[in-house]
Amino acid sequence: MNQMSPRPPIDSAPPSSRRRNGRGGTFGVLDIGSSKIVCVIARMEGGNGGERPEPRALGFGWQRARGVRAGSVVDLEEAEAAIRAAVGQAEEMADVQLRGAIVNLSCGHPESRHQRVQWTIGGRPVTEADLRAVIGEGQRRSFEDGRETVHAFPLGFTVDGTPGVEDPRGMVCDGLSARLHTVDAAQTSLRNLGACLLRCDLEVEELVSAPFAAGLATLVEDEKQLGATVIDMGGGTTTMAVFGEGHLLHTAQLPVGGWNVTNDLARGLSTPLVHAERLKTLHGGVLSAPDDEKEWLPVPLVGEDEDHIARIPRAMVVNIIQPRLEETFELARDRLAAAGLTQELGRRVVLTGGASQLVGARELAARVLDRQVRLGRPHAVRGLPDTASGPAFAATLGLIAWGAGEGRPLFDLSPGAERPPGKFRRLVDWLRDRA
Repeated sequence: MNQMSPRPPIDSAPPSSRRRNGRGGTFGVLDIGSSKIVCVIARMEGGNGGERPEPRALGFGWQRARGVRAGSVVDLEEAEAAIRAAVGQAEEMADVQLRGAIVNLSCGHPESRHQRVQWTIGGRPVTEADLRAVIGEGQRRSFEDGRETVHAFPLGFTVDGTPGVEDPRGMVCDGLSARLHTVDAAQTSLRNLGACLLRCDLEVEELVSAPFAAGLATLVEDEKQLGATVIDMGGGTTTMAVFGEGHLLHTAQLPVGGWNVTNDLARGLSTPLVHAERLKTLHGGVLSAPDDEKEWLPVPLVGEDEDHIARIPRAMVVNIIQPRLEETFELARDRLAAAGLTQELGRRVVLTGGASQLVGARELAARVLDRQVRLGRPHAVRGLPDTASGPAFAATLGLIAWGAGEGRPLFDLSPGAERPPGKFRRLVDWLRDRA
């Protein structure tokens, strides 16, 4: 009789609270958004006396985004300059030079897919090679459609018709079935992202879905288990991630964000974009108040002299912002309904991102989505200033959490050194050889 190989030990903590395969030592994260580009260099510290190590920020830099639209690189030179500036700030503060970084995925119209993969075992113990093959099959299906798989999360296994198996390694069976949740993106957009990072002398060490990262930074463990939806309202996009039973179940992206609110104000009031952004930040909201008609705000007009200032009631600002946010939440509601995850969505919605800070956004979201809504502030990371710890930096702090091991699968199925590199890495190597 063949001797079965021992299964790796599994800790007894709840699945969502485990940290697995996290980075050791120093690592960098790069959040490339439509409104800002943020780089943080962090180091894992502690871990003595039974305590698990925690990340500490050593350096931090951010720049206004240039060359990026709706999460995708549209101008290589402009994007390169902004990324270099943000990374340079963080490197100077940390006195560390980055060779690569964990990067958020916002480009390439990311999509979630649920697949069921059947694999023949033939009466022997399940090995890690079998699990790699199952994951590889899910990735192959995405690649056939011109897309590259970024995440492949096993949601559960069925062993010879017995469902609910979390880790089948070492179990003897004839057939193995796996439920997979994959997140993929257009290959061409990933190539542009890789080319842009290569121009900055950086490697993409890992790609992490932006709304998934925002969820890692803002959700508490009970929300991940019982079911919750994270809506990250960024500058150029609004992204969503559905969590349940400790897993990421779905992601989606809408091409609307805080910039659309700013643009609506600029057009509706005939004011420069810079002042429209200032109006949104200082006086914006979606809740009407009795004094709004009496509170008059100065508004410079496009093309007029600086001393030619119009005055408008705050009610006009609210009346411009409210329809746009209402439309955004309606689009989010419809997209989530189309995903067919009504049961898994839960009753909880967590709003985060810069645009979520508009006064009344929470109340409006609760009415449109018909769910309990709270504002999500990211879990604090030591070493970061308060200005870099608000909702606008949820995705950034989520990338740090991923680097520390949060949200990773029960077992590491990433290709080992003996396996051929992925197509995205082969592309980066090809570009580097010809640089």
